[in-house]
Amino acid sequence: QAQLMESGGASVQAGGSLRLSCAASGYKFSSDCRGWFRQAPGQEREGVAGIGQDGTIMYADSVKGRFTISRDNTKNTLYLQMNSLNPEDTAMYYCAARAGLCYGSWSIPERYTYWGQGTQVTVSS
Repeated sequence: QAQLMESGGASVQAGGSLRLSCAASGYKFSSDCRGWFRQAPGQEREGVAGIGQDGTIMYADSVKGRFTISRDNTKNTLYLQMNSLNPEDTAMYYCAARAGLCYGSWSIPERYTYWGQGTQVTVSS
């Protein structure tokens, strides 16, 4: 049974930092794309960052220069380092995974096979 489990969400003040983790188990793709998404109340789920097993990395414009996605394939774990957080970053953050490369459709939630339960990030001003 495939499972993704996020951790690291918290309440922080604007300007602060957090590091999210997503541990994966129960599935194996020869090549996969993993992504971080977020969803604020009343809003659509949006792609934050994606990373392929080949090291290809993509970011949403809203987080470029502030967030860093990485993965440790030996631990089967995905990370999201978030710096310079602002209240607009407040959301439930989800990790997701799918087979294949990340190009083009990395930010489309419907393209992902596996999802975690989410971890809450709250940024206060």
